[in-house]
Amino acid sequence: MCGIAGWVNFKKDISGYTSIINKMVETIEHRGPDASGTKIYNNALLGHRRLTVIDPEGGSQPMTKCFGDKNYTLVYNGELYNTKEVREKLKAKGYSFNSYSDTEVLLTALVEWRENCLDHINGIYAFAFWDESEKSLLLVRDPLGVKPLFYAINKDSLIFGSELKVILAHPDINAVVGEDGLLEILALGPARTLGNAVFKNIKEIPAGYYLKYQENSIKVKEYWQLEAKEHKENFEQTSEHVRQLLTDAIERQLVSDVPLCTFLSGGLDSSIISAVTANAFKKQNKEVLTTYSIDYLDNEKYFKANKFQPNSDQHYIKVMTDYIGSKHNSLFLNNNDLALYLKEAVLANDLPGMADIDSSLYLFCKEVRKNYTVALSGECADEIFAGYPWFRDKELIDSNTFPWAISVHHRKSLLSKEFENLPIEEYVRCRYEDTLKKVPILKGESKEQHRMREMFYLNMKWFMVTLLNRKDRMSMNNSLEVRVPFADHRLVEYAYNIPNEMKFYKDREKGLLRDAFKTILPKEIIERKKSPYPKTHNPLYTSLVQQMMMEIIQDKSSPIFQVIDKKVVTDIVKTKGEAFKAPWYGQLMTGPQVIAFLIQFNTWLKEYNVKIDRS
Repeated sequence: MCGIAGWVNFKKDISGYTSIINKMVETIEHRGPDASGTKIYNNALLGHRRLTVIDPEGGSQPMTKCFGDKNYTLVYNGELYNTKEVREKLKAKGYSFNSYSDTEVLLTALVEWRENCLDHINGIYAFAFWDESEKSLLLVRDPLGVKPLFYAINKDSLIFGSELKVILAHPDINAVVGEDGLLEILALGPARTLGNAVFKNIKEIPAGYYLKYQENSIKVKEYWQLEAKEHKENFEQTSEHVRQLLTDAIERQLVSDVPLCTFLSGGLDSSIISAVTANAFKKQNKEVLTTYSIDYLDNEKYFKANKFQPNSDQHYIKVMTDYIGSKHNSLFLNNNDLALYLKEAVLANDLPGMADIDSSLYLFCKEVRKNYTVALSGECADEIFAGYPWFRDKELIDSNTFPWAISVHHRKSLLSKEFENLPIEEYVRCRYEDTLKKVPILKGESKEQHRMREMFYLNMKWFMVTLLNRKDRMSMNNSLEVRVPFADHRLVEYAYNIPNEMKFYKDREKGLLRDAFKTILPKEIIERKKSPYPKTHNPLYTSLVQQMMMEIIQDKSSPIFQVIDKKVVTDIVKTKGEAFKAPWYGQLMTGPQVIAFLIQFNTWLKEYNVKIDRS
């Protein structure tokens, strides 16, 4: 994995502005600590930071290939999981290769097929392809949005990068937020509208889109989308098909020239990945698989089971590690660090995020990176196999809004008098309804099946992208590449058309997935009720964020109070977050996490010197 940066201007020679591209590249050193490079053309400056995973010698970037008098350059963040197949196709067309890197394969595929190469590749990626003879730039983001890609068009320039900080490092771009940006944070956050990057004049390439930029034209096009089809396989065939697709996705993602581990919580998703990986390692005579889990000091002491978190992980982790014979590391996070790293999480994300759900992942990745460069993780299973409560809870299914963000009217109560007319509820409703208009449907389906398609699509385009953004920023800020096999587009396409009754086999969340892998997992894991990402239950953490927020309240220069009502926040702090009467987001951001989110909001406004411009 890597980081990319670039600047294109067709109106003037920018080849002398190397200090700017160098500064942009420096902001993402964490994404690629192993190497750095730039490619300078008259009208394009391309930069790259490299985290070496495959082909240390042959995968350097920016990578340029020459065919006759034509030059083509690629800067690329990601991994191809079908490199061998694509290389063979290109060899059959007469191409030769100087390395075994996926970078050279992708560059050659772009030379041969241009944007149609997207029909040939499987992987996670965000890349920029420059054709010097044609003077054109192609920016592409993978189908599910695993890898990020932002851009800004300013005057005669297009500026792009893997993270917002890359673009903000350009002298022509300022950290300005308008009303829409505030609404993204306060109405939808930590989610964001597809393509919206919060800051004025900065956008994000949405998942499954590409942008083609030439002197007199700019085209943004969706190249991948779900298709509604009749599902013709019976349950046994469907279960086998899911097992084959997911196993293939996991095994493809084990290719690495550096140490690789898996995250293991003892839940179904991470257990499947760890079991398949352990089996593959044994077949290949590799060293024993290493697995990692996360928890918090004294969490067992304070944990209380509830509807969303019915049990803790430690027992199930032991069941799994004994079963697959992995070398396991349980990492226990300190609550002081959890609070202190709220700031680091903001700086990694360039935006307020998921509070300590972010800072905990940041600290976890920081520890894993001490010994490993690549990890596999179970994100995206709940979105495509109906694992969340809102796929089963009738009240949430019928909520007529994003089911993980039912606190919208509570959010409005936070606003200061100056911003009390900010149209929070209307903004959310419009984004929700706009998304539903794009849902691929099949005529003649029942009302229930139609709604499940809507729920699948909402989860894929919103909740899943939010979690993938979180995983990318927190892991890559620690130079750790985390792969997500459940985000394989072939699996997502297939799962979209599986009927509800199959997904809820035996009246269980993810019942189909349980059946598909029952032969490689212990019965106790197969039958475990879903439990989400662990969060701290220690009252020490609550006390820490209360203290941090009170310091912000007492500081007259705190920028948050331009927008947020101080009295309301004070009540939230004094009641340990209970004055905010609903989860801020999803199942985990409750009580102290609401306070922590407000801390992150203030940190962001302050650290990025954000100017609010409602004009």
